[in-house]
Amino acid sequence: QFRKKRLRFGRSRIHEWGLFAMEPIAADEMVIEYVGQSIRQVVADMREKRYAQEGIGSSYLFRVDHDTIIDATKCGNLARFINHCCTPNCYAKVITIEAQKKIVIYSKQPIGVNEEITYDYKFPIEDTKIPCLCRTESCRGTLN
Repeated sequence: QFRKKRLRFGRSRIHEWGLFAMEPIAADEMVIEYVGQSIRQVVADMREKRYAQEGIGSSYLFRVDHDTIIDATKCGNLARFINHCCTPNCYAKVITIEAQKKIVIYSKQPIGVNEEITYDYKFPIEDTKIPCLCRTESCRGTLN
């Protein structure tokens, strides 16, 4: 029983654009599916370099499993505008429907109208750090 949540994208205090609730969302509800093109890791690596060369500042690559990435950079939905937060109100979950893996964003807690939708990107730890801009009390300082 899934009814699409009413969402809008707009300017975010976290980072450029964000996704916002246009209706109250209860805890443990499906908010939106992260939609894009399913590609292999080797293709994702090539695209990431190409996007940087083309001056595309943000790429929207979301790992499904070891070798599958969803690329929403050029063909995705509003889910690609969800920003990272160290204390998010949502979480991402990989589910399988008819043998296809999908990324779905669920609410962790009640979300109010005009509240920004966020989740923890859970990037792997790397030497080159990406600064976190969520500014919450328990901000880790980096995305990775």
